[in-house]
Amino acid sequence: MTTIVLASQSPARLQTLRNAGLDPQVIVSGVDESQLDGLPPRELALGLARLKAEAVAPQVPDAVVIGCDSVLEFEGQPLGKPRDAEEAIARWQRMRGRSGVLLTGHAIVRGDELVAATAETTVHFADLSDEEIEAYVATGEPLHVAGAFTVDSLGGPFVTSIEGDYHNVVGISLPLLRELLGELGIRWTDLWRG
Repeated sequence: MTTIVLASQSPARLQTLRNAGLDPQVIVSGVDESQLDGLPPRELALGLARLKAEAVAPQVPDAVVIGCDSVLEFEGQPLGKPRDAEEAIARWQRMRGRSGVLLTGHAIVRGDELVAATAETTVHFADLSDEEIEAYVATGEPLHVAGAFTVDSLGGPFVTSIEGDYHNVVGISLPLLRELLGELGIRWTDLWRG
C-alpha cells in the first residue's frame, strides 16, 4: 500500500483528494513562502509546490509526498492570499467583470525522485457591486485563499465560468496529479482506498 502525504493545510485540497478516492495524511510544510517573492506567477506556483514537497519528504521517506500551491495571475502579476480585508476588496474591485489565470504548481516527491508541473485554468469573474464585494470579504473566506476567491464555496456565484480543469481552481488538478504519479510508476486506481 502506497502512503500518500499532502504537504498542504488546504482543506479544499484534502477534500478533493478524498472525494477522488484517496486518503492522504496531512503534514503541513511550514515553509517560508516569502523566500520566492518576486518570481513570475508560473515559477512562483511551481517553486512553492516544490518547497513544500521537499520540506515534508524527509519526514516520511517511504511515502509519496504531494506539494501544491496556487497563484492567480492577473494583469501579469501573481496574486496569492490577500494581506487583509482592504487588499481583498481592492483586488475584487479590479477583478470584477474580468478574467485571470489560476496557476497551481504540483510537485511530487518519492524517495529521491521528484516530478513537477503547473496546471492552469482561466477564471472569468462576475461584475460584482461594491456591496457584494464588501459582503463577500466580510465572510473572511477571501482572506484564506489564493486570488481572494473560491469556486467551490461562498465565492462560487461570483465566478461566471472557467476554461480548463475545475479541480485546479479548487487547488489540485486531479488529471495532472494522475499524470505525474504515472511518471513515478504509480497507477491512480491503485491508490483508491478499499
